[in-house]
Amino acid sequence: MWLAPYRVLDLTVEKGSLCPKILSDLGAEVIKIEPPWGSSERKQEPFYQNMPHPEKSLFWFAFNLNKKGITLDIEREDGQAILRKLVAKADFLVESSAPGYMESLGLGYNDLIKVNRQIIVTSISPFGSTGPYSRMEASDIGIMALGGYMSVCGDPDRAPLRISYPQAYFHASASAAVGTLIAHYYRSLSGEGQHVDVSAQQAVVWLLMGAAQSWDLNQVIQPREGMFYTAPGGATLRQIVYQCKDGWVSMLLRGPPPGIPGARALANWMAEEGMASDFLKRFDWNKFEPGRMAKEEMDAITKEIANFFLSKSKAEIYNEAVKRRVVLCPVATAKDAVESIQLDARKFWMKVEHPELGESLTYVAPPFKSPQVKRRQFHRAPLLGEHNIEVYQKELGLSRQQLVLFKQAGVI
Repeated sequence: MWLAPYRVLDLTVEKGSLCPKILSDLGAEVIKIEPPWGSSERKQEPFYQNMPHPEKSLFWFAFNLNKKGITLDIEREDGQAILRKLVAKADFLVESSAPGYMESLGLGYNDLIKVNRQIIVTSISPFGSTGPYSRMEASDIGIMALGGYMSVCGDPDRAPLRISYPQAYFHASASAAVGTLIAHYYRSLSGEGQHVDVSAQQAVVWLLMGAAQSWDLNQVIQPREGMFYTAPGGATLRQIVYQCKDGWVSMLLRGPPPGIPGARALANWMAEEGMASDFLKRFDWNKFEPGRMAKEEMDAITKEIANFFLSKSKAEIYNEAVKRRVVLCPVATAKDAVESIQLDARKFWMKVEHPELGESLTYVAPPFKSPQVKRRQFHRAPLLGEHNIEVYQKELGLSRQQLVLFKQAGVI
Protein backbone atom coordinates (compact mmCIF):
# COMPACT_ATOMS: atom_id res chain seq x y z
CA MET A 1 0.00 0.00 0.00
CA TRP A 2 1.73 3.15 -1.23
CA LEU A 3 0.98 6.04 1.14
CA ALA A 4 2.58 8.92 -0.75
CA PRO A 5 -0.56 11.12 -0.85
CA TYR A 6 -1.11 10.83 2.89
CA ARG A 7 0.14 12.85 5.87
CA VAL A 8 0.97 11.55 9.35
CA LEU A 9 1.23 13.75 12.45
CA ASP A 10 3.76 12.08 14.75
CA LEU A 11 3.31 12.91 18.44
CA THR A 12 5.22 9.86 19.68
CA VAL A 13 8.32 9.54 21.81
CA GLU A 14 10.52 6.44 22.24
CA LYS A 15 7.51 4.21 22.90
CA GLY A 16 6.02 4.66 19.47
CA SER A 17 8.41 6.37 17.08
CA LEU A 18 8.87 3.26 14.94
CA CYS A 19 5.19 3.24 13.88
CA PRO A 20 5.31 6.56 11.94
CA LYS A 21 8.73 5.50 10.62
CA ILE A 22 7.11 2.42 9.05
CA LEU A 23 4.38 4.58 7.53
CA SER A 24 7.10 6.86 6.17
CA ASP A 25 8.86 3.87 4.62
CA LEU A 26 5.57 3.16 2.85
CA GLY A 27 5.60 6.64 1.34
CA ALA A 28 3.63 8.77 3.80
CA GLU A 29 4.71 12.31 4.64
CA VAL A 30 5.42 12.32 8.38
CA ILE A 31 5.61 15.50 10.45
CA LYS A 32 7.26 14.96 13.81
CA ILE A 33 5.73 17.26 16.44
CA GLU A 34 7.93 17.78 19.48
CA PRO A 35 7.80 20.32 22.32
CA PRO A 36 9.87 23.50 21.93
CA TRP A 37 12.52 22.05 24.27
CA GLY A 38 12.87 18.92 22.15
CA SER A 39 11.69 15.32 22.26
CA SER A 40 13.04 12.98 24.94
CA GLU A 41 14.24 10.81 22.03
CA ARG A 42 17.03 13.33 21.47
CA LYS A 43 18.55 12.29 24.80
CA GLN A 44 18.70 8.61 23.90
CA GLU A 45 22.10 6.96 23.67
CA PRO A 46 24.22 6.20 21.75
CA PHE A 47 25.39 9.52 20.32
CA TYR A 48 27.34 10.26 17.16
CA GLN A 49 31.03 9.93 18.05
CA ASN A 50 29.97 9.54 21.72
CA MET A 51 29.24 13.27 22.00
CA PRO A 52 25.99 13.81 23.97
CA HIS A 53 24.02 16.44 22.10
CA PRO A 54 20.31 16.81 21.21
CA GLU A 55 21.17 16.88 17.51
CA LYS A 56 23.47 13.84 17.64
CA SER A 57 21.41 11.02 19.11
CA LEU A 58 21.70 7.97 16.87
CA PHE A 59 18.33 6.80 18.21
CA TRP A 60 16.83 10.06 16.98
CA PHE A 61 18.61 9.67 13.65
CA ALA A 62 17.34 6.13 13.11
CA PHE A 63 13.70 6.43 14.11
CA ASN A 64 13.04 9.87 12.65
CA LEU A 65 14.71 9.37 9.31
CA ASN A 66 12.85 11.08 6.47
CA LYS A 67 10.42 12.88 8.78
CA LYS A 68 9.84 16.62 8.82
CA GLY A 69 10.05 18.30 12.20
CA ILE A 70 8.14 21.10 13.92
CA THR A 71 7.90 22.29 17.52
CA LEU A 72 4.62 22.83 19.35
CA ASP A 73 3.53 22.91 22.98
CA ILE A 74 0.13 21.21 22.88
CA GLU A 75 -0.48 21.94 26.56
CA ARG A 76 -1.08 25.63 25.69
CA GLU A 77 -4.38 26.76 24.21
CA ASP A 78 -2.69 28.35 21.21
CA GLY A 79 -0.77 25.14 20.66
CA GLN A 80 -3.97 23.10 20.78
CA ALA A 81 -5.59 25.43 18.25
CA ILE A 82 -2.62 25.02 15.92
CA LEU A 83 -2.71 21.22 16.26
CA ARG A 84 -6.38 21.20 15.28
CA LYS A 85 -5.48 23.14 12.12
CA LEU A 86 -2.85 20.53 11.35
CA VAL A 87 -5.32 17.71 11.98
CA ALA A 88 -7.72 19.27 9.47
CA LYS A 89 -5.07 18.70 6.78
CA ALA A 90 -3.81 15.31 8.00
CA ASP A 91 -4.81 11.68 7.46
CA PHE A 92 -3.23 10.02 10.51
CA LEU A 93 -2.15 11.03 13.99
CA VAL A 94 0.05 8.69 16.03
CA GLU A 95 0.69 9.36 19.72
CA SER A 96 2.23 7.51 22.66
CA SER A 97 1.14 9.55 25.67
CA ALA A 98 -0.52 8.09 28.75
CA PRO A 99 -4.17 7.13 28.19
CA GLY A 100 -6.42 10.06 29.00
CA TYR A 101 -3.73 12.69 28.42
CA MET A 102 -4.87 13.76 24.95
CA GLU A 103 -8.49 13.79 26.11
CA SER A 104 -7.54 16.07 29.01
CA LEU A 105 -6.28 18.59 26.45
CA GLY A 106 -9.37 18.37 24.30
CA LEU A 107 -7.34 16.50 21.67
CA GLY A 108 -8.68 12.97 22.04
CA TYR A 109 -10.08 11.02 19.12
CA ASN A 110 -13.68 12.12 19.81
CA ASP A 111 -12.48 15.73 19.78
CA LEU A 112 -10.40 15.42 16.62
CA ILE A 113 -13.10 13.77 14.48
CA LYS A 114 -15.08 16.97 14.91
CA VAL A 115 -12.24 18.66 13.03
CA ASN A 116 -11.64 15.86 10.52
CA ARG A 117 -14.09 12.95 10.45
CA GLN A 118 -11.67 10.84 8.42
CA ILE A 119 -8.71 11.16 10.79
CA ILE A 120 -7.21 7.91 12.07
CA VAL A 121 -5.74 8.29 15.55
CA THR A 122 -3.35 5.56 16.70
CA SER A 123 -2.46 5.44 20.40
CA ILE A 124 0.41 3.33 21.76
CA SER A 125 0.63 2.77 25.50
CA PRO A 126 1.87 0.11 27.94
CA PHE A 127 -1.49 -1.60 28.51
CA GLY A 128 -3.96 0.10 26.19
CA SER A 129 -6.62 2.64 27.13
CA THR A 130 -8.95 0.26 29.02
CA GLY A 131 -8.64 -2.23 31.85
CA PRO A 132 -7.30 -2.00 35.42
CA TYR A 133 -3.68 -1.40 34.29
CA SER A 134 -4.52 1.24 31.67
CA ARG A 135 -3.25 4.19 33.71
CA MET A 136 -0.01 2.49 34.74
CA GLU A 137 3.40 3.27 33.26
CA ALA A 138 5.87 0.51 32.43
CA SER A 139 9.41 0.22 31.13
CA ASP A 140 10.55 -2.28 28.52
CA ILE A 141 11.47 -4.86 31.14
CA GLY A 142 8.08 -4.42 32.81
CA ILE A 143 6.23 -5.02 29.55
CA MET A 144 8.42 -8.01 28.70
CA ALA A 145 7.71 -9.46 32.13
CA LEU A 146 3.95 -8.83 32.19
CA GLY A 147 3.66 -9.92 28.56
CA GLY A 148 5.06 -13.32 29.58
CA TYR A 149 8.01 -13.34 27.21
CA MET A 150 10.65 -13.21 29.94
CA SER A 151 9.37 -16.52 31.28
CA VAL A 152 10.94 -18.33 28.31
CA CYS A 153 14.15 -16.25 28.01
CA GLY A 154 17.39 -17.21 29.70
CA ASP A 155 18.96 -20.27 31.30
CA PRO A 156 16.90 -22.74 33.37
CA ASP A 157 19.05 -22.30 36.48
CA ARG A 158 18.85 -18.50 36.49
CA ALA A 159 16.19 -15.81 36.77
CA PRO A 160 14.16 -14.86 33.65
CA LEU A 161 15.78 -12.38 31.27
CA ARG A 162 14.65 -9.85 28.70
CA ILE A 163 16.26 -9.37 25.30
CA SER A 164 19.27 -7.10 25.79
CA TYR A 165 18.07 -4.11 23.75
CA PRO A 166 14.56 -2.74 24.44
CA GLN A 167 12.09 -4.54 22.17
CA ALA A 168 8.61 -4.29 23.69
CA TYR A 169 7.73 -0.96 22.14
CA PHE A 170 9.24 -1.91 18.80
CA HIS A 171 6.75 -4.78 18.65
CA ALA A 172 3.99 -2.45 19.81
CA SER A 173 4.92 0.07 17.08
CA ALA A 174 4.92 -2.63 14.40
CA SER A 175 1.49 -3.79 15.58
CA ALA A 176 0.35 -0.17 15.57
CA ALA A 177 1.47 0.26 11.97
CA VAL A 178 -0.52 -2.81 10.93
CA GLY A 179 -3.58 -1.61 12.84
CA THR A 180 -3.26 1.82 11.26
CA LEU A 181 -3.16 0.34 7.77
CA ILE A 182 -6.21 -1.82 8.49
CA ALA A 183 -8.06 1.29 9.65
CA HIS A 184 -6.88 3.08 6.52
CA TYR A 185 -8.29 0.30 4.33
CA TYR A 186 -11.60 0.53 6.17
CA ARG A 187 -11.59 4.29 5.66
CA SER A 188 -11.06 3.82 1.93
CA LEU A 189 -14.30 1.81 1.86
CA SER A 190 -16.40 3.75 4.36
CA GLY A 191 -14.93 7.25 4.42
CA GLU A 192 -14.71 7.05 8.21
CA GLY A 193 -11.69 7.32 10.49
CA GLN A 194 -11.29 5.45 13.75
CA HIS A 195 -9.20 5.10 16.90
CA VAL A 196 -6.54 2.36 16.91
CA ASP A 197 -5.75 1.49 20.52
CA VAL A 198 -2.47 -0.45 20.92
CA SER A 199 -1.31 -2.24 24.06
CA ALA A 200 2.42 -3.00 24.22
CA GLN A 201 1.68 -5.84 26.63
CA GLN A 202 -0.63 -7.48 24.11
CA ALA A 203 1.95 -7.06 21.34
CA VAL A 204 4.46 -8.95 23.50
CA VAL A 205 1.97 -11.73 24.31
CA TRP A 206 1.82 -12.39 20.57
CA LEU A 207 5.48 -13.42 20.73
CA LEU A 208 4.48 -16.42 22.87
CA MET A 209 2.67 -18.25 20.09
CA GLY A 210 5.49 -20.84 19.99
CA ALA A 211 5.10 -21.49 23.70
CA ALA A 212 1.39 -22.15 23.23
CA GLN A 213 2.19 -24.65 20.48
CA SER A 214 4.61 -26.42 22.82
CA TRP A 215 1.68 -27.32 25.05
CA ASP A 216 -0.71 -28.13 22.20
CA LEU A 217 1.77 -30.48 20.50
CA ASN A 218 3.72 -31.96 23.39
CA GLN A 219 1.82 -31.13 26.58
CA VAL A 220 4.96 -29.36 27.82
CA ILE A 221 4.95 -25.86 29.32
CA GLN A 222 7.78 -24.08 27.50
CA PRO A 223 10.69 -23.70 29.97
CA ARG A 224 13.75 -21.47 29.87
CA GLU A 225 16.38 -23.56 28.13
CA GLY A 226 19.26 -21.24 27.29
CA MET A 227 21.24 -22.80 24.46
CA PHE A 228 19.54 -26.17 24.87
CA TYR A 229 16.34 -27.74 23.65
CA THR A 230 14.37 -30.44 25.40
CA ALA A 231 13.01 -32.91 22.87
CA PRO A 232 9.54 -34.43 23.39
CA GLY A 233 11.20 -37.66 24.53
CA GLY A 234 13.12 -35.83 27.24
CA ALA A 235 16.60 -35.70 25.66
CA THR A 236 18.40 -32.37 26.03
CA LEU A 237 19.86 -31.14 22.73
CA ARG A 238 22.31 -28.34 22.20
CA GLN A 239 20.63 -25.76 20.00
CA ILE A 240 21.20 -22.39 18.41
CA VAL A 241 24.93 -21.76 18.89
CA TYR A 242 28.29 -23.46 18.71
CA GLN A 243 31.46 -21.46 19.16
CA CYS A 244 34.01 -21.28 16.34
CA LYS A 245 37.32 -19.48 15.78
CA ASP A 246 35.84 -16.05 15.18
CA GLY A 247 32.34 -16.20 16.59
CA TRP A 248 29.39 -18.55 16.58
CA VAL A 249 27.33 -20.71 14.25
CA SER A 250 23.71 -21.78 14.75
CA MET A 251 22.60 -25.37 14.23
CA LEU A 252 20.07 -27.75 15.74
CA LEU A 253 20.43 -31.50 15.26
CA ARG A 254 17.09 -32.93 14.25
CA GLY A 255 15.86 -36.44 13.70
CA PRO A 256 14.05 -38.08 10.77
CA PRO A 257 13.18 -37.36 8.17
CA PRO A 258 14.56 -33.84 7.53
CA GLY A 259 17.55 -33.88 9.87
CA ILE A 260 19.25 -37.14 8.87
CA PRO A 261 20.97 -36.12 5.58
CA GLY A 262 22.57 -33.05 7.13
CA ALA A 263 23.72 -34.86 10.27
CA ARG A 264 25.27 -37.64 8.18
CA ALA A 265 26.97 -35.10 5.88
CA LEU A 266 28.43 -33.29 8.90
CA ALA A 267 29.75 -36.56 10.38
CA ASN A 268 31.36 -37.47 7.02
CA TRP A 269 32.97 -34.04 6.83
CA MET A 270 34.40 -34.44 10.32
CA ALA A 271 35.71 -37.91 9.43
CA GLU A 272 37.42 -36.62 6.28
CA GLU A 273 39.31 -34.09 8.41
CA GLY A 274 40.29 -36.65 11.03
CA MET A 275 38.07 -35.16 13.72
CA ALA A 276 35.48 -37.93 14.11
CA SER A 277 35.81 -40.64 16.76
CA ASP A 278 35.23 -44.31 16.03
CA PHE A 279 31.87 -43.94 17.75
CA LEU A 280 30.82 -41.20 15.32
CA LYS A 281 32.16 -43.09 12.30
CA ARG A 282 30.19 -46.21 13.20
CA PHE A 283 27.04 -44.39 14.20
CA ASP A 284 23.93 -45.44 12.24
CA TRP A 285 22.33 -42.15 11.29
CA ASN A 286 19.23 -43.91 9.98
CA LYS A 287 18.40 -44.58 13.63
CA PHE A 288 19.18 -41.06 14.83
CA GLU A 289 16.22 -39.89 16.92
CA PRO A 290 17.36 -37.18 19.37
CA GLY A 291 14.16 -37.37 21.40
CA ARG A 292 14.69 -41.06 22.17
CA MET A 293 18.45 -41.31 22.52
CA ALA A 294 20.31 -41.70 25.77
CA LYS A 295 21.68 -38.44 27.14
CA GLU A 296 25.23 -39.86 27.13
CA GLU A 297 25.08 -40.56 23.39
CA MET A 298 23.76 -37.10 22.56
CA ASP A 299 26.36 -35.46 24.78
CA ALA A 300 29.12 -37.39 23.00
CA ILE A 301 27.89 -36.33 19.56
CA THR A 302 27.43 -32.66 20.41
CA LYS A 303 30.83 -32.53 22.15
CA GLU A 304 32.57 -33.78 19.01
CA ILE A 305 30.68 -31.28 16.86
CA ALA A 306 31.57 -28.46 19.25
CA ASN A 307 35.28 -29.35 19.08
CA PHE A 308 35.12 -29.54 15.29
CA PHE A 309 33.57 -26.10 14.91
CA LEU A 310 36.16 -24.61 17.26
CA SER A 311 38.82 -25.47 14.68
CA LYS A 312 37.24 -23.35 11.94
CA SER A 313 36.06 -19.83 11.15
CA LYS A 314 32.46 -18.89 10.45
CA ALA A 315 33.16 -18.47 6.74
CA GLU A 316 34.88 -21.85 6.49
CA ILE A 317 32.02 -23.60 8.22
CA TYR A 318 29.29 -21.86 6.27
CA ASN A 319 30.86 -22.23 2.82
CA GLU A 320 31.49 -25.94 3.29
CA ALA A 321 28.09 -26.50 4.89
CA VAL A 322 26.40 -25.04 1.81
CA LYS A 323 28.34 -27.45 -0.44
CA ARG A 324 27.50 -30.43 1.75
CA ARG A 325 23.89 -29.39 2.42
CA VAL A 326 24.36 -29.17 6.16
CA VAL A 327 21.67 -26.91 7.62
CA LEU A 328 23.36 -24.23 9.73
CA CYS A 329 24.20 -20.57 9.57
CA PRO A 330 26.77 -18.20 11.04
CA VAL A 331 25.65 -15.82 13.78
CA ALA A 332 26.21 -12.43 12.16
CA THR A 333 27.51 -9.45 14.11
CA ALA A 334 26.48 -5.91 13.19
CA LYS A 335 29.72 -5.65 11.21
CA ASP A 336 28.92 -8.89 9.37
CA ALA A 337 25.46 -7.55 8.48
CA VAL A 338 26.90 -4.31 7.08
CA GLU A 339 29.35 -6.31 4.96
CA SER A 340 26.78 -8.91 3.82
CA ILE A 341 26.91 -9.48 0.07
CA GLN A 342 23.24 -10.51 0.13
CA LEU A 343 22.07 -7.28 1.78
CA ASP A 344 24.34 -5.30 -0.52
CA ALA A 345 22.85 -7.00 -3.58
CA ARG A 346 19.36 -5.98 -2.43
CA LYS A 347 20.55 -2.40 -1.81
CA PHE A 348 19.50 -2.66 1.82
CA TRP A 349 22.12 -0.18 3.01
CA MET A 350 21.94 3.43 1.92
CA LYS A 351 23.91 6.57 2.54
CA VAL A 352 22.11 9.63 3.93
CA GLU A 353 23.83 12.99 3.97
CA HIS A 354 24.24 14.91 7.23
CA PRO A 355 25.52 18.35 6.18
CA GLU A 356 25.88 19.48 9.82
CA LEU A 357 28.23 16.55 10.50
CA GLY A 358 30.13 16.94 7.26
CA GLU A 359 29.56 13.33 6.20
CA SER A 360 27.04 10.75 5.06
CA LEU A 361 25.93 8.00 7.43
CA THR A 362 24.84 4.48 6.57
CA TYR A 363 21.17 3.62 7.20
CA VAL A 364 18.91 0.67 6.56
CA ALA A 365 16.45 0.95 3.71
CA PRO A 366 12.86 -0.30 4.16
CA PRO A 367 12.99 -4.09 4.66
CA PHE A 368 10.57 -4.81 1.81
CA LYS A 369 10.48 -4.42 -1.95
CA SER A 370 7.37 -4.02 -4.06
CA PRO A 371 6.57 -2.61 -7.51
CA GLN A 372 3.99 -0.43 -5.74
CA VAL A 373 6.50 1.00 -3.24
CA LYS A 374 8.88 3.37 -4.94
CA ARG A 375 12.49 3.78 -3.84
CA ARG A 376 13.11 7.43 -3.03
CA GLN A 377 15.81 9.69 -1.70
CA PHE A 378 15.76 9.72 2.10
CA HIS A 379 16.78 12.73 4.18
CA ARG A 380 18.20 12.81 7.69
CA ALA A 381 16.07 13.29 10.81
CA PRO A 382 14.96 16.89 11.33
CA LEU A 383 16.78 19.45 13.42
CA LEU A 384 14.74 20.99 16.23
CA GLY A 385 12.00 23.08 14.62
CA GLU A 386 13.57 22.73 11.18
CA HIS A 387 10.29 22.85 9.27
CA ASN A 388 8.41 25.42 11.37
CA ILE A 389 8.41 28.06 8.65
CA GLU A 390 7.44 25.60 5.93
CA VAL A 391 4.49 24.20 7.88
CA TYR A 392 3.29 27.17 9.91
CA GLN A 393 3.93 30.04 7.53
CA LYS A 394 3.68 28.51 4.08
CA GLU A 395 0.94 25.95 4.77
CA LEU A 396 -1.13 27.30 7.65
CA GLY A 397 -0.69 30.92 6.60
CA LEU A 398 0.65 32.27 9.87
CA SER A 399 2.53 35.54 9.47
CA ARG A 400 6.18 35.98 10.35
CA GLN A 401 5.12 38.24 13.22
CA GLN A 402 2.78 35.55 14.58
CA LEU A 403 5.59 33.02 14.45
CA VAL A 404 7.86 35.36 16.40
CA LEU A 405 5.16 35.95 19.04
CA PHE A 406 4.42 32.23 19.36
CA LYS A 407 8.13 31.56 19.67
CA GLN A 408 8.54 34.17 22.43
CA ALA A 409 5.51 32.76 24.27
CA GLY A 410 6.93 29.23 24.14
CA VAL A 411 4.09 27.89 21.97
CA ILE A 412 6.45 26.81 19.19
